[in-house]
Amino acid sequence: MLSYIIKGGTKLEGETYVSGSKNASLPIIAASILNGGITKLYNVPNIHDTQMMFEILKKLGCKISKNNGKIVIDSKGIKNYEIPDDLMRQMRSSVIIVGAMIGRMKKAKFSYPGGCDIGARPIDLHLKAFKALGINIKEESGIIKCNTDKINEAEINLDFPSVGATENIMLVTVLAEGTTVIKNAAMEPEIVDLQNMLNKMGAKITGARKS
Repeated sequence: MLSYIIKGGTKLEGETYVSGSKNASLPIIAASILNGGITKLYNVPNIHDTQMMFEILKKLGCKISKNNGKIVIDSKGIKNYEIPDDLMRQMRSSVIIVGAMIGRMKKAKFSYPGGCDIGARPIDLHLKAFKALGINIKEESGIIKCNTDKINEAEINLDFPSVGATENIMLVTVLAEGTTVIKNAAMEPEIVDLQNMLNKMGAKITGARKS
């Protein structure tokens, strides 16, 4: 068995670079779908999950460029509403793209994320919230189809404070008419970051802690 032996008593000093948060980056990348234009992001961690998110966005019709730590996402050309199954199954967090797609396109087609069926790693809180907002949901052979003519305002009481479900509700409702209230919402730092980002885009969201 490998072991680490640490001998104390020596002063540690120096500098290191810390990349941005993965948990904050993923919903913010998804949110770039909503504005139908240019989004510029900085300090996004260069890891598998963020790269998979960029690949999904490209398949949907986004143009993405990277230069010296800056990432530019142009979502104007999105026409496809189907998230590719092979990319969807790469990671659990891919489900947060669904809220942004429904908010923008009023429809989405996707498989269960992360290679798991609903019995193993359910996304039932997400789907339950979508239904409360008037979104039609149809499941067939592991493929979920969502569509609606109008996203309704609603008061949604989550069974527990799910980060992903809170993010998806925020993403799906910011372009809808009326006011949606999320009760028992998650309050993690990434929720605050998503709120701040969406508000910079023109949304009116309150309730998360201010950064």
